[in-house]
Amino acid sequence: MEKKRILFLVNPASGPQNEDAAVFAALVSSQIDATLFDYEIVTTQYALQATELSKKAVEQDVDIVVAVGGDGTVNEVASSLIGSHTALGIIPAGSGNGLAHHLKIPFNLSDSLTTINKGRILLMDTVSVNDVPFLSIAGIGFDALVADKFAGNSTRGLMSYLNIVSTEYNSYKPLEYELTIDGKKDTYKALFISFANSDQFGYNTSIAPEARVDDGLMDVCIVSKIPLYSIPFVAPMLLVRQVHRTPFVDIIKASEVVVHINEELIVNIDGEPVTMKGPLKFSLIPHSLKVVIP
Repeated sequence: MEKKRILFLVNPASGPQNEDAAVFAALVSSQIDATLFDYEIVTTQYALQATELSKKAVEQDVDIVVAVGGDGTVNEVASSLIGSHTALGIIPAGSGNGLAHHLKIPFNLSDSLTTINKGRILLMDTVSVNDVPFLSIAGIGFDALVADKFAGNSTRGLMSYLNIVSTEYNSYKPLEYELTIDGKKDTYKALFISFANSDQFGYNTSIAPEARVDDGLMDVCIVSKIPLYSIPFVAPMLLVRQVHRTPFVDIIKASEVVVHINEELIVNIDGEPVTMKGPLKFSLIPHSLKVVIP
């Protein structure tokens, strides 16, 4: 039987680097089944190189491209794999790791490599906003503001993220958004709106507890501003997958959404802030990406 080929793409900003890179290479060598797979490990050197290398991997019929990093790295890798026969593998090594949490991919390196060995494949949906793809979640409003501040912060991690939220929250004023959701137009006042393919914000917090990556629908989460006195009661609901039961979150399932806005705004795409010119068109592409799952 012909061996399958694996390409590991390591983001040095979030994945293994320096001495850790050698440890990672040794672990891959010891864990990946050499009777089933040939593999290569490449550390990326600049932004979007993972997208370029993934595209070449598809052209060369590589079987699995593994993103070693966070949600941004996973997005970069997957954007070239959508609609192809090449599967996405994930070794979570970033800050939020939203898609890895949703897919229940182990965070232990050895265990996540065992998942790659098993090669179980899920055909998942992807979503695009103005033809820019995302896998887990995109957002506008306060969510995008926080993503933008977080991207420019030298300190990563949950505490840094929460510090930005607490600093910006009180002064941020909700905006009115005109949306057409599967052909029905309406206006919503919101702190932020999330367009969720998976259930995850990241850090194992669930904004859309009933979202599934293979159901052919995105969950449009319209979140109103929560009074300060209610935050201690509402915030834990993100961790216990019950936030959709609070009066501050409305969720509408949809396959296509248009945000009618003419100016530029920041969109949080899988944790990375991207400036886009409106209107914004969110389109779900069913069963468009192979992903390796436990």
